[in-house]
Amino acid sequence: MPSPPRSRCGRGWRFRDPDRRNLCMSGICGVVVRPGKCSAGLPQRLDAMSATLRHGGRAPSTWYDERHGVALARLHSVGGTQRSPQRSACGRYVLCLDGTLHTRTTLQREFATSAGAAEEDATLLLLSIAARGLQRTLNECDGDFALAVWDRQEHVLWLARDRVGARPLYYGWCRGDLLFGMGLASLHGYPGFQAPINRDALTLLLRFGYIPAPHSIQQGIFKVAAGCVVRLTLAVREAGALAHKDHAGGRRYWDAREEMRTAIEARAHLPLSTRDDAVERLELVLHQAVSRRSPQEGTAAAFLSGGTDSSLVTAVLQSQSMLPVDTFTVGFDDPRHDEADWADQVAARLGTRHTRHILRRSEAETLVAALPDIWCEPFADASQVPTLLASMLVAGRHRVVMTGDGGDELFHGHTAYQRAIRNAAWNERVPAPLRCLLRRWPAADPERARLGGWPALRSELSADSVEAHYLLRVSRWRDPARVVLQTTEPATVFTDRARWLDAGEPADRVQYLDFLMDLGNGILTKIDRAGAAQGLETRSPLLDPAVARFAWSLPGGLTFADGEHKWILKQLLSRHLPERLVYRPKMGFGPPVAAWLAGPLFPWANALLDEQRLCREGHFDAALVGRIWTEFCEGRRKWHTHLWPILMFQAWLERHRCAIA
Repeated sequence: MPSPPRSRCGRGWRFRDPDRRNLCMSGICGVVVRPGKCSAGLPQRLDAMSATLRHGGRAPSTWYDERHGVALARLHSVGGTQRSPQRSACGRYVLCLDGTLHTRTTLQREFATSAGAAEEDATLLLLSIAARGLQRTLNECDGDFALAVWDRQEHVLWLARDRVGARPLYYGWCRGDLLFGMGLASLHGYPGFQAPINRDALTLLLRFGYIPAPHSIQQGIFKVAAGCVVRLTLAVREAGALAHKDHAGGRRYWDAREEMRTAIEARAHLPLSTRDDAVERLELVLHQAVSRRSPQEGTAAAFLSGGTDSSLVTAVLQSQSMLPVDTFTVGFDDPRHDEADWADQVAARLGTRHTRHILRRSEAETLVAALPDIWCEPFADASQVPTLLASMLVAGRHRVVMTGDGGDELFHGHTAYQRAIRNAAWNERVPAPLRCLLRRWPAADPERARLGGWPALRSELSADSVEAHYLLRVSRWRDPARVVLQTTEPATVFTDRARWLDAGEPADRVQYLDFLMDLGNGILTKIDRAGAAQGLETRSPLLDPAVARFAWSLPGGLTFADGEHKWILKQLLSRHLPERLVYRPKMGFGPPVAAWLAGPLFPWANALLDEQRLCREGHFDAALVGRIWTEFCEGRRKWHTHLWPILMFQAWLERHRCAIA
């Protein structure tokens, strides 16, 4: 088994370039200077922003229009040939693209007379934008990308992200200049940039473990939401809310709610006579999805946890390869969290060339120390640690790695779905007068409701919809505004009834919430940042639009059946693996955080949670945080889920304090 890459200093896992921080292996950034401001020094300002894009001696490609104060930069991926930024043949549009198109073949056919077969994605997109406009181009485009388009005729900057949010894109203002980049680090590099902490967004971090678009951790900085395009002019200035007409980070060119409605309406006409027909159709669309995401040159590796989703993607990938596929898994030295043995058995059965690494507690400290450099704003899904390690295992051997992300959100994979549906149904059976009486009972500490007993019962009785019940399931802190000082928690799709899915079954409604919120803001943020830091492209075949439409068109009896989550995925996987490897308890990819905090991470956590430090910084109720930290240390409460988001913010703040106003 190959040994993992080590830092030069030999002290364990590090970022692959240990002498530099906040580096990306590819990315885009740019600036539009405010009208009337001298554009002198524009190249130097762009250089300061794009310093985070430099790697291994490679400098980004740049494009300038000093007359109008516009500068764009892009660093291509390792081994890539794309020359973006590029200007359209008509001269009107300049495109800065990072990512990959999965509809490349369609564009090549349509523009065969204008572009050769070897033309790159950016060239094909520019041809489409010039011919059909940006909106229609995006409507018909599938891929994993973030892009910026400067319209030289209208003096408008367009920013857009792919449908599911596989790539990030931030924007904001500094002294009237419009900035954008794929990470906050690029904005931090702009001369004179400083912005205060967005306390409202901090409450969202404590609730979800991530900060959903359009919010960011710093005031005046926004994120483009998945499936959205934002039109920015300098007249907009810092009134960023003007760009968020639907409260979702821009104008939607692809709407998951409308797509789900259409698919649900088509269920009655689904041309499937038997369950076997459904499995056959799933096999077809999944094979096509994997094929579309396979690199044109070289081979793709696969992350293999041993669970249903990654095993199925790996099985399909291996079936399309003449040689053994490289698979990688990370396990833990705590048997309650370790699935590495299952992954080994799956790999042996599928015939892959498998690499396994057991993450020891002694390695956790070094990996955790790197997190604020890789996730440019606080991010608190602790599985980011093994994901980063898995990316390090793949780096240097492959450029593309396949993941099983999306299977849970599309095929009813989370047990929390069923608990929310069950509790909502039980709540409806309680007589309304009794529910009202119990809700008026003095409220207990909402955080202790997670521990069971009367607080948990009262909390469930206070939820008046399946959406509210599911919010209880996904919340780390159930009342984060109680611990973050001087703040109000912003509305999200969980609390804005106007944005709920108004079709289908309760299971459809909770899956919609997860798809819209956790997928792009949480899961794909985790996998993309970990991979990008190591020069990897992460691709998720289960999130292919055809697979998603098919999943949404399925009746509930094909996704949750006979007590089995992801029933149809497991039926298909049974064609590749014996039942004992398919039908087994789900463990997940969560590391032993509680053991880490009580062990090797204790000095780090204790320093970040020092009450005097918290009082001095003034973001949290220091007494409340101190109490739960003390209870955790004494073994009286399992508070690690509450503590981890605070620790991730504190670590990020320590690293990026110079960019905070």
